[in-house]
Amino acid sequence: MADKIEVRPNGPLRVYGPFNLVDGDGKSFKLPAGEFVTLCRCGASKNKPFCDSSHRTTIKFEANTKAS
Repeated sequence: MADKIEVRPNGPLRVYGPFNLVDGDGKSFKLPAGEFVTLCRCGASKNKPFCDSSHRTTIKFEANTKAS
């Protein structure tokens, strides 16, 4: 289980290890304790599931901050 997940304002999810992540192709990524990855939230990354900053440089992503 991830140690902490941060929702970055108008950006990706920052997930701190330790955890194992399996992408849509079944490729597994193991992250040790004390390290983090950023996961795409906007859908525009060319390196999914990881963020490549397309939210900032390509599409100017703005998160929906309204509560349901």
